[in-house]
Amino acid sequence: MSSLSNIAFEAGVAARSLVDYVSGGSLRLGVTGLSRAGKTVFITALVQNLLKRGRLPVFRAQAEGRLIRATLEAQPDDAVPRFAYEDHLAALTGGHDPGTRHWPESTRRISELRLVLEFERKAGWRRGPQTLAIDIVDYPGEWLLDLPLLAKTYAEWSRETLEAAASAARAPLAADWRGLLTTLDIQAAASEDTARRCADLFTTYLRAARADRYALSTLPPGRFLMPGDLDGSPALTFSPLPVDGEIQHGSLAAMMERRYEAYKTHVVRPFFRDHFARLDRQIVLVDALAALNSGPAAVRDLETALTDVLLAFRTGRSSLLSQIFRPRVDRILFAATKADHLHHTSHDRLEAILRNLVARAINRAEAGGSAIDVIAMAAVRATREARVTHGRETLDAIIGTPLAGEEVSGELFNGSSEAAIFPGELPDDPRAVFRGQGLAVPSAEAAYRFVRFRPPVATLEKGEMQPLPHIRLDRALEFLLGDKVN
Repeated sequence: MSSLSNIAFEAGVAARSLVDYVSGGSLRLGVTGLSRAGKTVFITALVQNLLKRGRLPVFRAQAEGRLIRATLEAQPDDAVPRFAYEDHLAALTGGHDPGTRHWPESTRRISELRLVLEFERKAGWRRGPQTLAIDIVDYPGEWLLDLPLLAKTYAEWSRETLEAAASAARAPLAADWRGLLTTLDIQAAASEDTARRCADLFTTYLRAARADRYALSTLPPGRFLMPGDLDGSPALTFSPLPVDGEIQHGSLAAMMERRYEAYKTHVVRPFFRDHFARLDRQIVLVDALAALNSGPAAVRDLETALTDVLLAFRTGRSSLLSQIFRPRVDRILFAATKADHLHHTSHDRLEAILRNLVARAINRAEAGGSAIDVIAMAAVRATREARVTHGRETLDAIIGTPLAGEEVSGELFNGSSEAAIFPGELPDDPRAVFRGQGLAVPSAEAAYRFVRFRPPVATLEKGEMQPLPHIRLDRALEFLLGDKVN
């Protein structure tokens, strides 16, 4: 049955791919990243800058005057929620009241938006006016980290998860859950109450590990942190157990194993089948600054997560046959977000740190023929730069409005006043961020401290909102779309 199901799935993928290829002029762009990496902000800024013809000098189709217009159209997948572009833009700008501007809510489910570009093609046999329909698919990065579960048994997943929870960075966070496991007879009769207690403490551990203080990244199953309408269902009421040997029928371990398999069947596989396997291009947004804030353990954990992310992709150079019979993600962009939290003199260093973090993943993907790039960017720039005199020193600073509750050197910000902040400099050697004792370091003790800012006040000209400011958004667009509009 499994083989027949796989064959049917491949046939369906091939049929959809053939329709897409024959119709031409379409591209499915996946946008993902781990929690708070800025997925919603990226999509909103990308769309607004193309609709409003923002300053995008590296995006050649626009810089050369060949981009005629960009429009939003109805998406092709009626069963997928529409990405709420207008609502998110209103949140970023405050609508009619700039004082209410705030960062939009994080991605908690899959959504989609179709953006159509009309442009003049300058090369090839199809020169002249053309259109490209870009279906932007927004989904939580935590779901991506679930895909490797498809190849793991319950016993394998339990063993790996328990080993990770015993590490120096995680053991204090997992203490209550691990303590409960030591009291259990996993071969005893299944108990709903015991299963629920295990799942609740396991979920509490995952939430604590993801919090700003620790910023750990490898935390599957992803739906435990964003359950949605599955909250309380048996498919989300399980946890790893110390399985050693055969699992007895009717036991607690058998119940957990059955629910783990249900999670894979009803949660992970549908996402892979209906959405992930259909992507052509992908951008993975990375909040490297949050990991730097939390110390070397968080940085190493982020490296592991990014390597796992690449393992999930069907990478390889796209060709006529591959487009028809097995679509491949042939371009993947890793983007370190929130570059505006640093002075521009550290942007290349942030990029070097991210490149170092994904080195293993890049080597694997490039061997399969995919084009990979790494950038540091800010989809929406919330700061500006200045030179500030401090005593006899002149420092490179950034100026913005820190979020309410942010604190620097004992000063607590109220969310309405601007401040000039010296964020420090990232090291010349990107490997320096991995050094340390492997403990999850609280933010106040970390080597770096990056302040979070409110969105910028929108610029108006003749009563019309201007494109949102950014850092290197045009470079991201050129890599992801440039070959399709040249």
